[in-house]
Amino acid sequence: MIIHRMSQYTLFLISALAAHPAGAEDVFYEGVNISDYDVSRPDLWVDDDTVLNGNLCVGWRCLFAESFSAESVMKLKATETSIYFDDQPWISGYPSRDWRLMVNDSALTSAGGIDRFSIEDIDAGTVPFTVAGGAPDNALWVADTGQVGFGTMLPQSMLHAAGLFGPGLRLQQIGSGGMLPAQTWEVKGQTIFSINDITAATIPFQIDRNAPSFAFHIDESGFVGLGTSLPQELLHIRSDAADTDAFALFEAVGTGSDAAFRLKQNGVTPTTWEFRNQQDSGRLNVGLAGGNTPFKIDNAANNNLMLLGRNGRLDEVHVTGKLVVNNTQLNVPDYVFSDDYALRPLAEVQAFIDAHSHLPDVPSEAEIKADGVNMTAMQMALLKKVEELTLYTLEQEAKLARMAELEDRIARLETLQD
Repeated sequence: MIIHRMSQYTLFLISALAAHPAGAEDVFYEGVNISDYDVSRPDLWVDDDTVLNGNLCVGWRCLFAESFSAESVMKLKATETSIYFDDQPWISGYPSRDWRLMVNDSALTSAGGIDRFSIEDIDAGTVPFTVAGGAPDNALWVADTGQVGFGTMLPQSMLHAAGLFGPGLRLQQIGSGGMLPAQTWEVKGQTIFSINDITAATIPFQIDRNAPSFAFHIDESGFVGLGTSLPQELLHIRSDAADTDAFALFEAVGTGSDAAFRLKQNGVTPTTWEFRNQQDSGRLNVGLAGGNTPFKIDNAANNNLMLLGRNGRLDEVHVTGKLVVNNTQLNVPDYVFSDDYALRPLAEVQAFIDAHSHLPDVPSEAEIKADGVNMTAMQMALLKKVEELTLYTLEQEAKLARMAELEDRIARLETLQD
């Protein structure tokens, strides 16, 4: 063992040997004080194995009558106390990094420094590990299982943090040159588990205690399950409790904000449809995002206004309210009553029916089966037929009036002849 004497340090060997060990070369029963005040050379050089059967104090602040507690075998005592590990490998290229165990800041530090125990990397000029003075019990505990406890000596996981008011983990990005903004996140395990955005002072994610199993689940395919661990789609909401509906609620509470969701695909015909609850009218609008809105439902609409497949009639569409058609291109056939309208003679109508088995200007059965029926066009066609029928009736009425007048004249002539 080689002991290097540091500047102004004096080594005192305190406590006599308890007994003369076999093979010992020199025995000092009364103790020994070694010092020649020549700091350029060591006062003690032992070029052999050395055994000290007693306590040891190292440092220039050690006293000749230094006292030791029952727990102390070795004591370092100086104004700047540390242990320096100066590695001198025999073979070049082998690890040779120097380390130092530091106790408290130097007396030269401004404002006195701080109380601490640190491990210093001498070659790198860094201090990677520090325990501040006054740190609580079990601030850091490594169990025999390799599990690490923060605030607990009984870690139950590879990393276990315990605290009276909810432990947390803070992740802080310092930022550099404006390229990476400063950002701090904190994961907290209080009554409510939360992820806090410390920089923005917001709490974007929370889980309350006693939340049910699989309240939120992401499987290996990226599918998200709410209430299920086996989601069947990108978003799967499941409720297995009695009298509990599987609702999805989209709520907008900000001024001027609508509640909505969109359906988008980028296929052959890219389209984005949206379902929007409009805040200024309360109406449900279904339409293209940023485009037309072909379907609207008023928030005060009556119940069951339209039924599809009513009471087991699968091909029935039942409208319980009024059906109002408003088409700017609607050609209402009031032109039938114009003086220049060419009303078909009934003989021509009869010939058309005989040839085609349906009225003129009305789609045939074959056409409706092939192309369907335009209800607006059909209503206008029927209105046209009603108006034409009215004209035919009026013509017949005029003819009947003329015939009645002729019959009246004939009767009067017959009376005169008699």
